[in-house]
Amino acid sequence: MSVHKTVVITGASQGIGAGLVKSFLDKGWNVVGTSRRITETSLFNRARRIELIDGDVADPDTAERVTQRALEQFGSVDALVNNAGIFVTKPFLEYTVDDFRRLSATNVEGFIHFTKHAIQQMLRQRSGGSIVTITSSLTDHPIKQVTASVPMITKGGLNAITKSLALEFAADNIRVNAVSPGVVDTPLHAKNPKDFLKTLSPMGTITAVQEIVDGVVYLTESSNITGEVLHVDNGAHLGKW
Repeated sequence: MSVHKTVVITGASQGIGAGLVKSFLDKGWNVVGTSRRITETSLFNRARRIELIDGDVADPDTAERVTQRALEQFGSVDALVNNAGIFVTKPFLEYTVDDFRRLSATNVEGFIHFTKHAIQQMLRQRSGGSIVTITSSLTDHPIKQVTASVPMITKGGLNAITKSLALEFAADNIRVNAVSPGVVDTPLHAKNPKDFLKTLSPMGTITAVQEIVDGVVYLTESSNITGEVLHVDNGAHLGKW
């Protein structure tokens, strides 16, 4: 992979996002990472080809600032990973409209802001590009014990727009894919009992962050794959078990 390629990663300060930053750096990419307080992190070697920008993805200004920094420092935007997202479970009747608006602002509006900027820049460069979004296996295959109906409106929408954009920009060699995880060993589940989490897939295992990262890197670098929703979920998308 050319050292001149640049990837923008949202939600990059911990969990899957931090794993993505490290793996793309190791593969020779320039990395521009953003999250609300990413400049406070000590996880990354600042001597490498990395730029960190604080910001809320729900704010349109964040995507503009991040894209601008990528161009100023590295001269291009060749890939985007829409990793930032929020997730909250509760019975459907307990969700509020404010819950939905908060979920939508981060998960959907954040996607729109960053993806628009990335595609506009990729079209200017005329060299194609890759967009990969983190969604969820619960979108199409709910689990009775995990009541996440309202968040899945947002994640299911991301799966749908992934396919639409893949077709819309196929002739421009801009590929648009998604990775659909199940339960991943991230800070999100730090307080959840591991024995319970293992029951949420037929393989009875919890996915390591690196497995999701590897799926994202694979799709980013696979020049013939577009419109794909790749399940990395220990079989949870297969149905009842």
